[in-house]
Amino acid sequence: MKLHWGSRLFDIVNFAFLGLVALSTLLPFLYVILVSFTDPIEYQTSPIVIIPKHWSLASYEFILSTRTFVNSLSVSALLAIVGTACSLILTSGLAYALSRKKFRLKRVFMIGILFTMLFNPGMIPNYLLVKELGLINTIWSLILPVLSSAWYVILMKSFYQEIPEELEESAKMDGCTDVGVFFRIMLPVSVTALVAFGLFFAVAYWNTYFNAVLYINKDTLRPMQVVLQVLLIQASTQVGDPSVAQMLQSDQMLPPETIKMSAVVVASLPILIVYPFLQKYFAKGMMVGSVKG
Repeated sequence: MKLHWGSRLFDIVNFAFLGLVALSTLLPFLYVILVSFTDPIEYQTSPIVIIPKHWSLASYEFILSTRTFVNSLSVSALLAIVGTACSLILTSGLAYALSRKKFRLKRVFMIGILFTMLFNPGMIPNYLLVKELGLINTIWSLILPVLSSAWYVILMKSFYQEIPEELEESAKMDGCTDVGVFFRIMLPVSVTALVAFGLFFAVAYWNTYFNAVLYINKDTLRPMQVVLQVLLIQASTQVGDPSVAQMLQSDQMLPPETIKMSAVVVASLPILIVYPFLQKYFAKGMMVGSVKG
């Protein structure tokens, strides 16, 4: 009986503690959402908003009507779509080649891949390489340097090694080439892994910031995270990039805080919408390459 009550008491304390932790992480984001929907006049009279008395979409209408923010949103969307597709093709193709026993150079490639996990050339050599390739101020400067990950290649390689070789042999007996086997057989049976890694790549491309600061000087090629960061700084200091100044000046005299909160919500919304639909694939994909046999 003592063990039973002790176990129940532990569960209650554990659930209460985890509930408080979850609430502490949820409240800031909930506050951001509430402020973004708060009527500008109400927020100016009462900066601390718990539950708005008057709801308004003025901040969202303003940022979505601003060319700078909408353009950066399209750049981030392009990065997430094109970058994720290219990363999945390269990662899965390289992993499939390394998983085949007949590939004679796979040991050399594996050593090179493992080397990149241990040693990083650094920011300046990366910048010089991107500059020499003529990628400065191009969208490819944000894709090619981070096109794949050594860790993802290793996990995908382990996944392909678990697929029976008889499946590949039967496809070749029907006339498929190695490329045909990869696109017609291997990719369809690895949808779970592709979706899981695709989510990782998409989030990384959507949140591109540091590389954009290094390699992009054109306002039209800035991704959303860079514009959002400039917006947050300029709203607080009233100095900064002229291309973002229009987002803080309007006839409606919107409070900078509501504009900032609306921009944060818009920046986070696409990933929040996509994740629930990919959750089942994500849970399965987390086990990719972790179980053998």
